[in-house]
Amino acid sequence: MTRFLDVRLDPVGGDLAASVAINEGTSINNYQSLVRGQLLSDIRGRNVLVGTHGFHVNRADGITCLSNWEGLLQLPDPSVFVGLLWPGDSIWAQGLDYPEEPRVANDAGKNLIAPFIDANFGAAASISFASHSLGARVVLQTIANMSLPVRRATLMAPAIDDNCLITEFQAVAAKVGTISVLASSKDEVLSALFPLGNFVGGIITVGHPWWHAALGHCGPSDPKPENFLAPFEIPDNWNYGHHNYLQVDAPPAPSIPVPVEVQPQGSPIPAAGAPGWQEAWSAAFCSTRFR
Repeated sequence: MTRFLDVRLDPVGGDLAASVAINEGTSINNYQSLVRGQLLSDIRGRNVLVGTHGFHVNRADGITCLSNWEGLLQLPDPSVFVGLLWPGDSIWAQGLDYPEEPRVANDAGKNLIAPFIDANFGAAASISFASHSLGARVVLQTIANMSLPVRRATLMAPAIDDNCLITEFQAVAAKVGTISVLASSKDEVLSALFPLGNFVGGIITVGHPWWHAALGHCGPSDPKPENFLAPFEIPDNWNYGHHNYLQVDAPPAPSIPVPVEVQPQGSPIPAAGAPGWQEAWSAAFCSTRFR
């Protein structure tokens, strides 16, 4: 059963809860409360990976995709995965950094998750994060407001400005041992919605000082932080879309041995393109960068 930190108020949409709930499950049908003492026992002396989803994901889908992804991870012992559910579906696409920063993502990290982790994860051997899409903002805000050190951060298809690691979250980047990004030029969501957001904000020309691409579409702008691990750009011929990172396909998922790294343009598709290769590969990549 996957362990979860849940800061949702409602199953679909809604705002943030008043506190962090501790739960476990693999689907909405067996989702249930987990005693705090059990979670503390599970993470004691272990390297913890906290993973979260992006926008437009309700509670049921978040449970399913993160528990499925946990089963594909290949984390070295002693490690443990903890899923993080937040109400990204309360803001949908209008929040992709334009024209205003997503309040829910910011508040989730700053006001709920960071204090909870500081108060409860001190006995862990280390703390790391992985995120998808707008979950990058949740993770970066969490790290920004944590006192405990963070060992690894892996941002998959981050729906946030490409210069955020040297501007808004420059101090965060300096607090993390290493930072990894997965980006795809074939990301149909980030390639469309960020230009749309620019238009809504009245910023329509590439080269305008306020214009930025998405970190998950083009990767980080220069100069990159010293602790940033390259490469980051998924080959175009893999046609890796925004929802492929945490998608759920019928089992069995293909086996993709670790370690894996981002391959050069034109490289063969992993696992010969078998169903589920995308989420299996993202899990293998995150497992590799976690080590």
